[in-house]
Amino acid sequence: MAGASPPPGTQHSGGRRRLRDDGVRTPTSAEQTKVEDIVQEVFDACKSNHHTPQFLLQREKHFHYLKRGLRQLTEAYECLDASRPWLCYWILHSLELLDEPIPQLVAADVCQFLSRCQSPQGGFGGGPGQHPHLAPTYAAVNALCIIGTEEAFGIIDRKKLLEYLHSLKQPDGSFLMHLGGEVDVRSAYCAASVASLTNILTPTLFAGTAEWIARCQNWEGGIGGVPGMEAHGGYTFCGVAALVILKKEHLLNLRSLLHWVTGRQMRFEGGFQGRCNKLVDGCYSFWQAGLLPLLHRALHARGNFTASQGMSVPSLAGDAALSMTRWMFDQPALQEYILLCCQCPAGGLLDKPGKSRDFYHTCYCLSGLAIAQHFGSGDLHHEVVLGGPENRLQATHPVYNITPEKVMRAVMHFLQQPLPGVEPVVAAE
Repeated sequence: MAGASPPPGTQHSGGRRRLRDDGVRTPTSAEQTKVEDIVQEVFDACKSNHHTPQFLLQREKHFHYLKRGLRQLTEAYECLDASRPWLCYWILHSLELLDEPIPQLVAADVCQFLSRCQSPQGGFGGGPGQHPHLAPTYAAVNALCIIGTEEAFGIIDRKKLLEYLHSLKQPDGSFLMHLGGEVDVRSAYCAASVASLTNILTPTLFAGTAEWIARCQNWEGGIGGVPGMEAHGGYTFCGVAALVILKKEHLLNLRSLLHWVTGRQMRFEGGFQGRCNKLVDGCYSFWQAGLLPLLHRALHARGNFTASQGMSVPSLAGDAALSMTRWMFDQPALQEYILLCCQCPAGGLLDKPGKSRDFYHTCYCLSGLAIAQHFGSGDLHHEVVLGGPENRLQATHPVYNITPEKVMRAVMHFLQQPLPGVEPVVAAE
């Protein structure tokens, strides 16, 4: 059942609270105040406009923006020439969340293009003829799984992909992003994601990986790019999602992680920041909020279910319990921020008011909106849709960020295929 739509500013359990700098003005506090002023203007304009619905997802405008992007991009996108599989993924995933079917001809064209991005060495590059890299490999595999046809699945050379992943594996359990490249938590997640979707995940390939990721959790509770670095929303999502795939979430301090991520939802704006003392950004609507379903699952696995008290969680303080209907963040507040502050009037979504739209923010704002609308699955599925049922998006899988049906279709397809035999090729230290 969709939740009711409260007026702006009323859904926060503690009410909206502006920044208090205690009379000590800094560059950081000045920037935060500036953003809050702009957001306040948006909220005030919404309250005073009685001619249009307060909360309305501009579905048609977003669809047309995305549809154009699949066929033609402006010169402004030249800087993303090495990220073209990402553009395919961002647009296709946004379309599936909006429940817009992908025309057969478009899907065939995307498949053809991504096949040209696949390297003879395995994995996918950022464009045809470019060196393979784990980031566009993740994006390409996700895009092909969204299309979900035999043609799309058949493009992925699983044997070469497994060889490529082995070539990036480091003795400490981490992965290079590309041959001769950097190591960080993103690479572990990208490797685990594509390996699990395509049925090439082996104990040998990921020996030591979970333990290396656990060392990236720092004193804040979140996860940094490498051990000892500052906690960051993108890296934290990648680390936790990889551990979920590897079934090793218990290696983390879950209580500390929960404390950190829930503290990243902004008290005034309702959206999320990526790190402590940073500004709100629409893309963290997924990178941070998407962590909460994964944490919910991990904490549930460590607790005991009782119908009267919910799910008691020993790792949480006092008498705290997991809800049976809500994630552990303010779902209506996040939806309000996305719907009021992140929609471009011409279609597409953005970081915050005053910023430009792009396909990256469109994808992750919509993904965060989907997370905030849907709780659980099956009999436990519950919806909180701000603004009414016309705003409802398709659910997204919090580990892979494609719809659960597409995850299931890919997994079932590749489970029917034998694991390709590959001798491990471990990269030198």
